[in-house]
Amino acid sequence: MRRETLDRQDPRGPSVDEPPPVPPHGSDDDHGGGGGGGDDLVRVAGGRHQAEAEFIANLLREEGIPSLIRRSRGFDVPDLLAAGPRDVLVRRRELANAQEVLLNADLLAIGTPSVDSPARILAGLLVALAVVALIVALGALLR
Repeated sequence: MRRETLDRQDPRGPSVDEPPPVPPHGSDDDHGGGGGGGDDLVRVAGGRHQAEAEFIANLLREEGIPSLIRRSRGFDVPDLLAAGPRDVLVRRRELANAQEVLLNADLLAIGTPSVDSPARILAGLLVALAVVALIVALGALLR
């Protein structure tokens, strides 16, 4: 016996045979999966472990900024459980607000991270090479 769904409204909702409603043109769903207007996620901060990343994410949520936590690249090992670094991601359009919140909470460093200059790295390598050469020379003399 076939149930007729065309004439009356089913109190449990639409039947399986009916296609889902099409969103109106110009809505957020026009940009593809996930909605959100096609806004991509960017890294705003990182935590050394899950608890630290959740602290940062909750701080952002208190200010009305939605965030997402994921394992950092190279550390996506399920066996680590809560250990290992995490990235805190926000929508690109919320990045400036999130950075401001984290700066006010002293959780975001001002400026760029310090990186050694190539000349300093080269000098360190030359010193290490000189120490190895000295050890080899002393080893040859003592034989």
